[in-house]
Amino acid sequence: MIQSPMPNIASRVYNHSFKLDPIVRSLLDTDIYKLLMLQTIWKEHSAVPVTFSLINRTKTVLLAEEIEEDQLRAQLDHARTIGLSKKELIWLAGNTFYGKERLFTQGFLNWLNEYRLPEYQLRVENGQYCIDFKGTWAEVTMWEIPVLSIISELRSRAALQGVGRFELDVLYARAKAKLWEKVLRLNELPDLVIADFGTRRRHSFLWQRWCIAAMKEGLDVKFIGTSNVLMAMDLDLNAIGTNAHELPMVQAALASNDQELLQSPYQVLQSWQRTYDGNLLIVLPDTYGSTTFLNNAPDWVADWSGFRIDSKEPIAGGEELIAWWQSKGQDPKAKLLIFSDGLTVDVIEQVYERFNGRVRLSFGWGTHLTNDFSDCSTKPNPQLKAISLVCKVTHANGKQTVKLSDNYAKATGPEKEIERYRSVFGQDNMDSQSVLV
Repeated sequence: MIQSPMPNIASRVYNHSFKLDPIVRSLLDTDIYKLLMLQTIWKEHSAVPVTFSLINRTKTVLLAEEIEEDQLRAQLDHARTIGLSKKELIWLAGNTFYGKERLFTQGFLNWLNEYRLPEYQLRVENGQYCIDFKGTWAEVTMWEIPVLSIISELRSRAALQGVGRFELDVLYARAKAKLWEKVLRLNELPDLVIADFGTRRRHSFLWQRWCIAAMKEGLDVKFIGTSNVLMAMDLDLNAIGTNAHELPMVQAALASNDQELLQSPYQVLQSWQRTYDGNLLIVLPDTYGSTTFLNNAPDWVADWSGFRIDSKEPIAGGEELIAWWQSKGQDPKAKLLIFSDGLTVDVIEQVYERFNGRVRLSFGWGTHLTNDFSDCSTKPNPQLKAISLVCKVTHANGKQTVKLSDNYAKATGPEKEIERYRSVFGQDNMDSQSVLV
């Protein structure tokens, strides 16, 4: 496959004069886990009414004071016009994902071929943009990644507006050198397995593409792919991803009593394995607390291929999983353990040294890969710093949704409902950690 050359990012930023330079260029400019989840949602829960909402966890950053509303609306409106191209549809239908051909059914692809992002609701409250997406679950879920990447890139554009050509050259040269030093450090880990998970809070589309290409060259076979479907297609890489918290959050909202609520995380897994198998059988245990999840898990969960540790301190989370597998008569060396939460090179090295050889170890590297411009500008520019921005399902089936998390700081939902969920699931081994991204 012939790949297009890397653009000069500094020149592109400096010469930016388009009325609308689209941030989202394709429906596939999203994470593969959105498509994987969408297929199961479309099959089993398509009509459940939901609301997704933008949540800025970095309260000190007032997005409405950094980003012009007309520019935000223009990007959101443009994203709503995009559908699958013929090339993209053929690639989805014919590509091999996780060693499997035709991972996406023809019926699902036919539906997706007609899909467009639905309407949104936008308002400003106390200097923050409040953006809600309401509709059926299958219609609304795909908004998550586009709205996050749009907000992130508009912040970057605002930060660099008026910056001179040579200053931009220096900024991006420093950022490239900084990333390359990270790549060289990571390449010292002989058994490293790592993928790009950085779409949601990237500095920009072009910068993520540069980062992925640099990882591919610098790490060779240690770099196993990207979560971004479009870039996987364009750069001839594997599309890598699992599933996310929205599945158990919506399933919990469908529960009619506390016992069904307690069992809802395992109902999600049963639904998932009706569609997927192999290395796609990855458990995300922390929605309502990892320790509670493991203590109540049916024995068959231990047969799944692996776990992704998200909000728990990584060393503690890894040790807990290894001990649990051993208690279930499983060999941890045969299991996949994925780390993906706010990873820095320091954390990757620490986790690697602790668990390499004890499990099948993998890393999903996100914001610190695709949006780390600290100390790259010659002048203070706080808008270049990534923030903790998420888009979560906030209502489902007429109820407000809840995420407890292993980290109290990541809990979402109304306080009364959070307390009710904690009374059902407990709070074993939960704590409070800083949330940087």
